[in-house]
This record gives sequence, C-alpha cells and structure tokens, in this order.
Amino acid sequence: MKFLNLIRYKNLLLIALMQLLFRYGFLAQQDVPLVLKDWQYALLVLATVLIAAAGYVINDIMDQETDLTNKPNDVIVGKSISEDTAYYIYFALTISGVLIGYYLSNYVNKTSFFGIFIIISVLLYLYATSFKQIAVVGNLIVAFVLGLSVVIIGMFDIIPLLSFVSADQSINLQTLLGIILDYAIFAFFINFNREIVKDLEDIDGDYNQGMNTLPIAIGKERTAKIVSVFAAIATLVLLWYVNKNLMDSKLFWASAYCLLLVISPMLFITVKSWTAKSKKEFRLLSSVLKMIIFFGILSVLIISLNIKYNVKG
Repeated sequence: MKFLNLIRYKNLLLIALMQLLFRYGFLAQQDVPLVLKDWQYALLVLATVLIAAAGYVINDIMDQETDLTNKPNDVIVGKSISEDTAYYIYFALTISGVLIGYYLSNYVNKTSFFGIFIIISVLLYLYATSFKQIAVVGNLIVAFVLGLSVVIIGMFDIIPLLSFVSADQSINLQTLLGIILDYAIFAFFINFNREIVKDLEDIDGDYNQGMNTLPIAIGKERTAKIVSVFAAIATLVLLWYVNKNLMDSKLFWASAYCLLLVISPMLFITVKSWTAKSKKEFRLLSSVLKMIIFFGILSVLIISLNIKYNVKG
C-alpha cells in the first residue's frame, strides 16, 4: 500500500481511465481506422502511467523536508520506503516507460515520436529538482505534461494514418485530432489553475524550504484572486464552446452534462477562490478542480452516446 501511495495510484488510474475513454468511448465509436491494436494501445497507456508514476516518485524524493511540514502524515520516502529504494523505483519506472515508447514509435514508423517520452521524463525530473521552486514555471510544466498525455493519443492512433487514407477520411481524422487538442488545452488550463491552488495550500512548507512559488512571490490573497480570474475566463470559454459545438449540433444531453458537472463547478471555483484564505478552503478548491478534470474528460463519452442517440432518433 505504501508503494501504491508513493506512485499516487489514484491519479494514475485517472490518467489511464482518461486514455481508455478517448480510445474506446470516443475514437473507436467513429467511422475511422486506428493505428494501434488493442494490446498496443494498452502498452501506450502503460508507458504513460509508468512515466507519470516515476514523476511522482522523484517529486517525493526531492520534497521530503517540505512534505514534513505540509503533510507530515503522508510522508513515505525516508519513512516507509528508503531514499535509495525510491531512486531504484524511479529509474525502473522511467526506463520501462521509455522503452515501451521506443517500441511503439518504431511500430508506427514515427521514430521521432519517441522523443515525447524523453521530453515528459526530463520535464518531470526538472520539475522535481529545479523548476518547482520557480514561480509559475513549475505549474506550467505539470499542466503541460497532463496536456501531452491527451495529445499522445492522437499522435499514435491517428497521425500515422494521415498519409495513407482518402481525402474524406483525412478530413475526419483531422477533425478528431482537433477535438483531442481541445481536450488537451482544457486539461492544461484546469490543471494549471489547480497547481496554483496546491501552491496556496502548501505555502508554509514551501516558504520554509526557500521556494518561490506564486503565493510566496505575490501573497495568498492576490494569488487566490488570480485563480478566480482564470476560472472566470475558463468558464466563459467553456460556455462558448458548449454553445458552439454541442448546442448547435443538437447534443442537448451532452450540453446539460457539461453545464451541470463542468461549468457549474467552475462557477463555484470562480466565486469561492476570490475569498478563500485557509488551507482547508484551498484543499477544497483543489479537490473540486480535480473533479472538474475528471468530469470534463468523461464528457467525451457522453458526447459519443448523445451522437448515437441522435442518429437512432
């Protein structure tokens, strides 16, 4: 159980679920060919999860002293698992994920795609060892990596086909790529906001360790208001997106789902973060933002089901 907590198994399950939903709840429901076989797609999910797990491990190794202040009851490295063992786990997870990525890149005849696994691994290492201490930069890296975990789906299952299909199929595939990119941007911005909220929650331990996160640089109140403004902008963009792409396509069930489980919580974030001051309030905001990411990704399945319902109707 300590090992599972070390690699943040709940977050890894969320990443895996997200990638599976996109493949089987969305892409597989469209009338287009896909590159990877089921077992190869499972390897893509595994590679993503392994590299993400390695990122959590190296982060815990580097954050031992900070975590003793921010969350003393959750410290694993140095207590339940030795630092040396944690490093062995980190290298094993990283190497395994990268090797799987190398195999998949060669299979789809896109050797350059191997670089994305290297880039993600390096970014997660640099985040834990250096960039986490720089205001905003660390937040951007974590959000960017989550966005890449969505983009990678289209890279391996769609892009290799574009040179071998008809013009009509190419247009359909490019449309699907655009939708995947939309979700990646959504995941990026919501997670960026969440990372700032987590910095608000962990400000005491970060300050004691000499870190320079945004709340430390400009203060909690100003940072909380920035979160509120970002949330308001995201809410307006989501309202526009739902109206333009769902309501106009008569996907009313999907529109209602997004309004209830994505946009309404974003409104809560907008209002609550403007006045939030305590660690308990910031923890609540972080949990709600995580829920928004989950329901936002799940919406791709709801949209597919709504499309099928409309066709049958």
